[in-house]
Amino acid sequence: MRTKQFKAESKRLLELMINSIYTHREIFLRELISNASDAIDKLYYHSLSDNLTGLSRDDFSIELAVDREARTLTITDNGCGMTKDELESNLGTIAKSGSLAFKQEEEGEHRDEIDIIGQFGVGFYSAFMVASRVTVYSRPYGSDEAWKWESRGVEGYTIEPCEMEGHGTKIVLTLKENEGEENYDEFLEPHRISALVKRYSDYIRYPIRMDMPTRRLKEGCPEDKPEYEDCTEHETLNSMVPIWKKNKSELKDEDYNNFYKEKYFDFEDPALVIHSSTEGAATYNALLFIPSRAPFNYYSRDYEKGLQLYASGVLIMDKCADLLPDCFSFVKGLVDSQDLSLNISREMLQHDRQLKVIAGRLEKKIHSELLSMLKNDREKYEKFWKNFGLQLKFGVYNDYGAKKDLLQDLLLFHSSSEGKLATLSEYVGRMKESQKYIYYACGETVDKINLLPQTELLRDQGYEILCLTDDVDEFALKMLFKYEDKEFKSVADKDLGLETEEEKEEIKKQNEENKDLLGFLRDALDGKVKEVRLSSRLKSHPVCLSSEGAVSLEMEKVLSAMPGEQKPKAERVLEVNASHPVFAAMQKLYADEDGRGRLGQYASLLYSQALLIEGMSIDDPVAFSNAICDLMSK
Repeated sequence: MRTKQFKAESKRLLELMINSIYTHREIFLRELISNASDAIDKLYYHSLSDNLTGLSRDDFSIELAVDREARTLTITDNGCGMTKDELESNLGTIAKSGSLAFKQEEEGEHRDEIDIIGQFGVGFYSAFMVASRVTVYSRPYGSDEAWKWESRGVEGYTIEPCEMEGHGTKIVLTLKENEGEENYDEFLEPHRISALVKRYSDYIRYPIRMDMPTRRLKEGCPEDKPEYEDCTEHETLNSMVPIWKKNKSELKDEDYNNFYKEKYFDFEDPALVIHSSTEGAATYNALLFIPSRAPFNYYSRDYEKGLQLYASGVLIMDKCADLLPDCFSFVKGLVDSQDLSLNISREMLQHDRQLKVIAGRLEKKIHSELLSMLKNDREKYEKFWKNFGLQLKFGVYNDYGAKKDLLQDLLLFHSSSEGKLATLSEYVGRMKESQKYIYYACGETVDKINLLPQTELLRDQGYEILCLTDDVDEFALKMLFKYEDKEFKSVADKDLGLETEEEKEEIKKQNEENKDLLGFLRDALDGKVKEVRLSSRLKSHPVCLSSEGAVSLEMEKVLSAMPGEQKPKAERVLEVNASHPVFAAMQKLYADEDGRGRLGQYASLLYSQALLIEGMSIDDPVAFSNAICDLMSK
């Protein structure tokens, strides 16, 4: 029998495909099963369009079998089968897709009832990544003739008549021998084959069956002394109908929860389930889950975001990061679409408009569902916020605030007056009529923030303060800049917008009268502060720190903890309470030339106190301690 050669172009393409196109050789099983499913779909379609009798969807299946001794893996379907000419055309010409041609040609009323997977006509040849010889037996439906196609790869192929019971196609892979680290025996292990079916082809709509080794109780053995024997059972390996293609009315919370826990290896039910089907410019099904708790590695570099991507029920990517923005990286789930442009190996997406459309719609859907949870189930949302609120705040700051408008209504901060979490909308709704700004304060904890000297005046006048306890908080608010035309204002800012013109003039006058003393204190601190001035915000406390410029004290703390040589510094201002006895004591010391030496010590002590109040470290704790002891001994 004469061996036919692949065309030169096809031969080069085959060599390229075997060695380069596919990243994971296990993909071959996905491709062959998808081809088998397409063959059944074609026959089923014709049974509907041509009114063929005696065919039912329940009659179709895909059978797998392994033979360890012969080193063969067999995939059999009872689909449409192929004639000699079709074998020649589909298998003898690489990159000619019979499935694609069928999809393009058929326009009947039953077209929507099939879901053809193949596009490129190269999936079959992935078999050569694991097989030294591929043998195909095929008999068309309604024909008595069967044909055998066989190839050892680039060497060419043969076609000859053969005998075959029933219609369909049987593909026999003679697996390669193990070589070095290359282990091909794994594809002769039933459990390995079963796992690959579950991973890639679980939602092929026809049953995929295989003899699986198992153990069963021996017949007739006593109950108190059970004995087991090895046996095989013909099992269906796939689920067939995916949960996301079922009507929502058919599904209960339990169905979603069980699917989530099994699929994503969580022991808790999800906090939120989003099940949507969209048609139009982008047609897809999505099933998304928000976990009830953050994964242990969520806020680490090891965490990998992304949704599973299916094309017509076949797994294409396990983690498609492009479908989720970083701010919603905690979402798990999947998307199934027929409309995506895949690359030739179906292992990666081509970045086209369709993908962006789906990602944009998913983003809006997740946002609307979270907003609905916030409005309708506040307790549930606050639990979600405890787990993933930090990510939303990072989302506001990332990418120069690209997502700030999307996320601003989802943010929560602790309220000083309410004693609980509040949205920005709730804060603005409670603002005094004359209030110009949304006030916030930064600190390690809410309790420590409430003790800050800078907050005393605001609290006494009944102003609400947002307490920021996470490193990213102030960066996020700086990026927002304002909410509903109300600017954000730190309690440590120079001007809180509370003083009347008379009060401003009075504090200006006091600073002018004491400018020499204040200048002496500034010089005594030797460049540690930009300025020392009398404060209008302090009531009972003697001193506090404030800042000028773009970098606040809190931002300085955060940035100083990051790697890198350049550490931005805040322009520090030491504010002193003119009404406090300490200032009166400093005025007396300054008036006495002999006492000015001690005044420098006072300045250092007050500055160190202000640093400690802010939760910042002091340069010389020993010197600070000695200075206090020195004052106590006098």
